[in-house]
Amino acid sequence: MANVASLLKSEITRVSKKEIRSETQGLKKAAAGYRSDIAALKRRILALEQSVKKLAKPGKATPLVAKEAAPDAAFRFSPTRLHAHRQRLELSQVQMGKLLGVSSQSVAKWEEGKARPRKVNMPSIAGLRKLTKNSAAELLQTLGA
Repeated sequence: MANVASLLKSEITRVSKKEIRSETQGLKKAAAGYRSDIAALKRRILALEQSVKKLAKPGKATPLVAKEAAPDAAFRFSPTRLHAHRQRLELSQVQMGKLLGVSSQSVAKWEEGKARPRKVNMPSIAGLRKLTKNSAAELLQTLGA
């Protein structure tokens, strides 16, 4: 009789383990899916944080001067006129660079005629022409410069 009892006990154990395995298999798959979703979200957060850092860099500032003109409009550019306008507004090259969202070196090279502004900078340069000394000073104060 002991043999039948041990066989019955081992069969019950085998069947119960099989049932438990089938019940927990779905949970294991769900947990693995959740882990992969969490990893994907972490990668996305990292990418977004990097893009925020890139946008927050001081050299990549957005121009403060309004771009009111049409994006396809052709603008004339003259290095001497840019220098004269900067002098009229009593701005340094650093301050003008902050207003336009570019570096002071870019402004210096534009004024010297060694480089020309890119197409994306032309509307902000055109918008700079409409500024007065006071409005330029106010815009710079909003920057804390």
